[in-house]
Amino acid sequence: MTRSAGKKRAILSVYDKTGIVELARELVALGYSLLSTGGTAAALKNAGVPVIEIAHYTGQPEILDGRVKTLHPKVHGGILADLSKESHRNDLTRAGIEPIDLVVVNLYPFRQAAARPGARLDEIIEMIDVGGPAMVRAAAKNHRHAGVVVDPADYAPVLRELRENGALGDSTRFQLAVKAFAHTASYDAAIRDELGARAAATTTRPGAATKPPGERPPFGPIVSIEARLLQELRYGENPHQRGALYAEPGDGSGAVATARQLQGKDLSFNNIIDLDAAWRAVNELEPPAAVIVKHSNPCGVGAGATLQEAFVKARQGDPTSAFGGIVAFNRELDAPAASEAAAIFLECVIAPGYEAAARDVLSEKKNLRVMEAGDPRGMLHGIDLRRVTGGYLAQDWDVLGAGEVPNARLVTRRTPTAEELRALDFAWRVAKHVKSNAIVLARSDRTLGIGAGQMSRVDSVRLAVMKSLQPTKGAVMASDAFFPFRDGLDEAARAGIAAVVQPGGSVKDDEVIASADEHGMAMVFTGVRHFRH
Repeated sequence: MTRSAGKKRAILSVYDKTGIVELARELVALGYSLLSTGGTAAALKNAGVPVIEIAHYTGQPEILDGRVKTLHPKVHGGILADLSKESHRNDLTRAGIEPIDLVVVNLYPFRQAAARPGARLDEIIEMIDVGGPAMVRAAAKNHRHAGVVVDPADYAPVLRELRENGALGDSTRFQLAVKAFAHTASYDAAIRDELGARAAATTTRPGAATKPPGERPPFGPIVSIEARLLQELRYGENPHQRGALYAEPGDGSGAVATARQLQGKDLSFNNIIDLDAAWRAVNELEPPAAVIVKHSNPCGVGAGATLQEAFVKARQGDPTSAFGGIVAFNRELDAPAASEAAAIFLECVIAPGYEAAARDVLSEKKNLRVMEAGDPRGMLHGIDLRRVTGGYLAQDWDVLGAGEVPNARLVTRRTPTAEELRALDFAWRVAKHVKSNAIVLARSDRTLGIGAGQMSRVDSVRLAVMKSLQPTKGAVMASDAFFPFRDGLDEAARAGIAAVVQPGGSVKDDEVIASADEHGMAMVFTGVRHFRH
């Protein structure tokens, strides 16, 4: 018995039914007999595709509310048989089992079920597929004799090869098997992580205090990193380094990794880092806003009634650094703003979307990379991971609280004016996205000077003042962490800064407050630090 000698058979059992009817029709036209289960069989029958239900094929009806459908020797014997071995062929003959050439299976959507707010444990348990992974792994193990397809994107190339060659080649079956094992590994990792997190949330270690109500669950004992290759890059951070972009599981809506490139040269490693910095920063702001980033730091931020006005303000903050920068907008880009942006040399533009007229304007800049990111509201999920030699650091995402500045504690004799409070809130939101030590000088709708990445906070103040091309008298200052000495306030006072926002918490807070009072500044403490290393 060989697969070429008799009928060709395929098992189709999929949760994601994208393209399954079209695939099935083509397989039937190529001479395949189709076996299927429950919902997939119903979909094929409704479409007029001839199909044999697994229960009829095995003679064993589904049991346990469908938990057991395909776990049967006639299924797994047909998938796992090594037809190069006489003993396997004899076993199939004695048991009346037919070889199965192709297994097309994708699994219950466990990740999506677990991600639903309020998902109960019993609900997600039912999303743990058993028969599907068993068939996938069996076909992948026996890839020399059986093809396995877990991704609807592979339907077209598989059909093309079957039409042209009559069978899948060894290389194709091997590549499909590798993809299948990755599919089941990712699936099992998702189950492990979700159940592990739930276990950690409900289990108190011996001797530990009982967790208070509402406390965030601890980190799980294992973290898995699942990502698919999106593209190889020309090089990494530097030309002698290789580079590639991977995407996390899920639709990735609103994220830089999965943003759609509408035009321009290929993205570089550094482009992507800067796009992410700009995109995160601009979505911190409520009004129409533009953020220009250079070397992962904002160099100019503006807000206004329109995106055009916002971009002009951002560019004025540091026009020299804006040259060759990355700009992000937090609204659908219109033609006036696009024209303003196109007037200078930029590497990339990113926005949630683009009006047709804006696309026309930007298309004149052939090399300009134009990225459409979509709705950003779901871009931060899971935990924030960073690589270190030999391991990973994990943390929660640094999410800015809406009331950090409005609810900040006044520590000086003078109270900020309403306009100063608006400016402090604006500067504070920008400072969160500037590399530490971060100092931002601003008004309520634009940055004036930014001091980033200095080893001394007072040097960051001096740098921000030096970078300011517009008058700073009456402006405000934000610091991402406390001032260790009063010298930072003294430098700000020389520049005419009127109000300051900072976390507070220094052993020398009293001296820093005294400096602010001596200079007639208003100052508020948020109690929250926003380091960005």
